[in-house]
Amino acid sequence: MTKISASLLAADFLNLEKEVLRMKDAGADYLHYDVMDGSFVPNISFGMGILKQVSALKALDMDVHLMIEQPERHIEAFAECGAHIITVHAEATRHLHRVLTQIRSLGCLAGVSLNPATGEEALKYVLGEFDLALVMTVNPGFGGQKLIPATLNKVAAIRKMLKEAQVSARIEVDGGVGADNAQTLVRQGADILVAGSALFGAKDPAALIKVMKG
Repeated sequence: MTKISASLLAADFLNLEKEVLRMKDAGADYLHYDVMDGSFVPNISFGMGILKQVSALKALDMDVHLMIEQPERHIEAFAECGAHIITVHAEATRHLHRVLTQIRSLGCLAGVSLNPATGEEALKYVLGEFDLALVMTVNPGFGGQKLIPATLNKVAAIRKMLKEAQVSARIEVDGGVGADNAQTLVRQGADILVAGSALFGAKDPAALIKVMKG
């Protein structure tokens, strides 16, 4: 079944608790928590303090996406603050295998994210070491962007790779996801859809989630 991860980057920060509970009531499965350092991506976003407070609500599992250089420096701290899934970028660390092992050793699910211009081959030598492959369908760093069509083929290619290697891992997509393309992404092999602007901006997020889940 398709899962929905609601991206807090698009929430009303002045009413964060209310927004979190609104997504839970609407039927979201995860809260997607984007961490940006102003270096790996041009923007700066949340840190550990807000994650700790949001996770303390125990509303939904925290899907933490680290868009930061050398993520291995901060893995333990994010795990301690309540992360359920920790995803790092293949482009952001020299020792991807080591970082994925570190994440799992802390009791979290390990994810690998790929930027739009990074090929699926980056996953080849860590197959079996991650629980989730996150395909960026926009260039990371800002919300509200349109999905890059060429990334659809990458989703399908990763699904094929996982199947051929007999590896059980979920595929998540992030960027420009909404009612108009959700089922296309699912047909390509996506399991988890990250939605931000479309979901938090919807008058009826429950109805939108129902449509996206199909």
